[in-house]
Amino acid sequence: MLQFHGGGWVSGGSDSAANDFFCRRIAKVCDVIVLAVGYRLAPENRYPAAFEDGVKVLHWLGKQANLADCCKSLGNNNRRLNGVELKKVNVQGHIVDAFGASMVEPWLAAHADPSRCVLLGVSCGGNIADYVARKAVEAGKLLDPVKVVAQVLMYPFFIGNNPTQSEIKLANSYFYDKPVSVLAWKLFLPEKEFDFDHPAANPLAHNRSGPPLKLMPPTLTVVAEHDWMRDRAIAYAEELRKVNVDSPVLEYKDAVHEFATLDMLLKTPQAQACAEDIAIWVKKYISLRGHEFSY
Repeated sequence: MLQFHGGGWVSGGSDSAANDFFCRRIAKVCDVIVLAVGYRLAPENRYPAAFEDGVKVLHWLGKQANLADCCKSLGNNNRRLNGVELKKVNVQGHIVDAFGASMVEPWLAAHADPSRCVLLGVSCGGNIADYVARKAVEAGKLLDPVKVVAQVLMYPFFIGNNPTQSEIKLANSYFYDKPVSVLAWKLFLPEKEFDFDHPAANPLAHNRSGPPLKLMPPTLTVVAEHDWMRDRAIAYAEELRKVNVDSPVLEYKDAVHEFATLDMLLKTPQAQACAEDIAIWVKKYISLRGHEFSY
């Protein structure tokens, strides 16, 4: 599972205490390896930097899988490469030369299955996850053996020019109100491209590029009752369902934006329940054939 943290484009980090706690919880309940992705932040690095970093990680995962395959095929004694007899001691050198000084992550190579990759994005990380999912669909078999089988969007940071009911009613909602979010978008989008219907901001914008929605992977959306971004996330899930993509919505009552990932709320029963609910859905798509649970 590739996890993209939140922070409104300008803050947060993959190695923060709160993100580490959340990732460990998800790893445990989902029984997955979680790779917390760090990406460049605004305003020093505006769009599309964070999105590009997300795609780079997907390609890095594919390179790791291919490096692992090379290690397996060349790791025995007395193998030959281009007529040269190889020993275990010099196998790694040949691999490094061939892949441009890339090194295998042994633990990842031994335990990860890139053909069952899930993307999970928190707040603005949800926008990144959705973008990476689209790029994965476009790449198709070019990403082999990596395959994105599902994505989880936790209260994604969507916005648009035409305000939804929740944007009007909850504009001054708890913890993360709309004025602060607007400032975050101004710091993230290049000045000449500033538009709430920018493809990075509104997944249903008329100028959206990329694959048709019907080709998107199964998508679980988590929303909070008191989050002004709620309605737009629900609308995106509804559009996915219209084209037969499995896209359920989990709405949590009396909850605020980042209720399951914010440091001060991580240990609430609702945060734990959310992680367990995510696990139930995710396991449908990552369980090995013949070992699926009944839902």
